[in-house]
Amino acid sequence: MKLYDLGHVPWIHSQLIYHAMPCLGLEGINYIAPATPYVCIGYHQDVEQDIDLDFCRAQDIPVFRREVGGGGVYLDGDQIFYQIILHKDNPLAAGDKAELYRRFLEPVADTYTTLGIPAQYRPVNDVITADGRKISGTGAAQMGDHVVLVGNLIVDFDYATMAKVLRVPDEKFRDKVFKSMQENLTTIRREIGAVPSWEVLTAKLTRHFEQVTGPLEAGQMPAEVYAEVERLIPRFTSDEWLYKRGKRVSGHDVVYSTKIASGVNVVHKVHKAPGGLIRGVSEIKDERIVSTSLSGDFFFYPAEKLAALEEALAGVKLDEAKSTIAGFYQAEGIESPGVTPADFARVIAGD
Repeated sequence: MKLYDLGHVPWIHSQLIYHAMPCLGLEGINYIAPATPYVCIGYHQDVEQDIDLDFCRAQDIPVFRREVGGGGVYLDGDQIFYQIILHKDNPLAAGDKAELYRRFLEPVADTYTTLGIPAQYRPVNDVITADGRKISGTGAAQMGDHVVLVGNLIVDFDYATMAKVLRVPDEKFRDKVFKSMQENLTTIRREIGAVPSWEVLTAKLTRHFEQVTGPLEAGQMPAEVYAEVERLIPRFTSDEWLYKRGKRVSGHDVVYSTKIASGVNVVHKVHKAPGGLIRGVSEIKDERIVSTSLSGDFFFYPAEKLAALEEALAGVKLDEAKSTIAGFYQAEGIESPGVTPADFARVIAGD
């Protein structure tokens, strides 16, 4: 398999290269970092609910929606991204997403350990230090005929800016977020008081990946990938793409619950499942779902099927929501690590 060590690149390239490679049928592992900061949100998130867009605009921080689930994060050149792109028939992509995470995150944990930071893989998709702090953010997605797993070695982290890019109800809450991140997320600099060079870090990571992949061959990224990146830029930088999960049910812009007419309510519910936060905005009429919008920082595979699930729920009785979702999971082969049909039903129909 090819290994592409790309160094620091324009921020948009740090995301779109791994989106472009599956379009061209290319496999490989990329090491890459953005030359300038940006905010990256998960595929299923509602950007207006989760990100302080006014702050980002004022600070000239771009906001990008990736085709990988999970939550919003502030990214900069103090993180080395590893991006693993595999054809779905590659034996390295075998199994479910939990197996994929274990296969590639155990080498990441071993890399930290060799740096003097004892670490381990924690299901479903975390790498944590011995004292339980997260030290790598990861996610996976299906892109066409390919499986993509992305993550990072966190060399250093700007906790203050991360807390500022998130949309929160008030500054007291923001301060809690800041303190919680400091307590639960750590970095290489913080753990060992030094910053190894890019070359040292990537060499160690390669050595551990090769125990899984076999020998990796250094390569030069094909020119066609950069051409595909340019083709993708208009779509991925459009407002339509950025705001795609921010739709409002039947035109009602609501929070929590609003009575529209007798027997008609629009309800906004939030539920924290083990696999992530789920937000549901649903129009309910006479105990039936008229329409629903689901968003959050969870992972859902195949990602594009979430919209189909929303459509499948239209017209369903509230007390049949859970069984309908479970049937959809079985029929479509859905995987959502740490999130069950019951979790989705909870934000639509309640407990």
